[in-house]
Amino acid sequence: MAKKERKQPEPPSQAWLGTYGDMITLMLCFFVMLFNPSEVDIVELNQMVASLSGDPAAGGQSLSTGKLADLGNTINSMPSMEKGKSLGLAVKRAVSLFAPDVKSNKITITSDERGLVISLASDSFFEHGSATLDMELARDSLLRLAQFFLAQEELAERRFRIEGHTDNTIPNAALWPSNWELSTARATNVLHYLTDFGADEQRFSVAGYADTQQKFSNDTPEGQAYNRRVDIIILDDGHF
Repeated sequence: MAKKERKQPEPPSQAWLGTYGDMITLMLCFFVMLFNPSEVDIVELNQMVASLSGDPAAGGQSLSTGKLADLGNTINSMPSMEKGKSLGLAVKRAVSLFAPDVKSNKITITSDERGLVISLASDSFFEHGSATLDMELARDSLLRLAQFFLAQEELAERRFRIEGHTDNTIPNAALWPSNWELSTARATNVLHYLTDFGADEQRFSVAGYADTQQKFSNDTPEGQAYNRRVDIIILDDGHF
């Protein structure tokens, strides 16, 4: 008698995967809409990134209460951490205050080993080949800049440096013997504007770097435009 073959069970349906994928996508969109980058604590975010990447230089930083809490001290209350938090708050307020200028490419906000860097696009603040601020083009941005430096309590003990930078061309050789004079004059005039609004000039230093510290190649007009800038730097403690 022939043996009857067993019927193989049908594979389970995969139709649920479509619904599950849609749900995950909707949840992702929901949380992205809730995320507000202006509310991120930059200092704590950098600490988390460093801890996840295994950066050995990031040791000694914690987001929670340390073992010294019983002695009335925590790692987050150490002086260096407090200064870092203060500058982190300044970053968040700068991002919020200069949002219109960042969107229009008049201002960029970055940070490096020197501190917080607010870069002014020279073409949006000065006429071509001139060190005189073009108030018609830059009035609103300059008012926000003055407001930022005068209204932030966390900057009360900070020092600042204003750096002028150019591309590798000399736009008005009859007026400027070299880009050293032009870059220094532009940085100085930004300082004069801030002091006219009440900024303490004793806390500022001014430098002109001509085209020696380019951010992009000068081989293209776009690169030259990015290199023509004035950087206002909120200095970290080690760069006074």
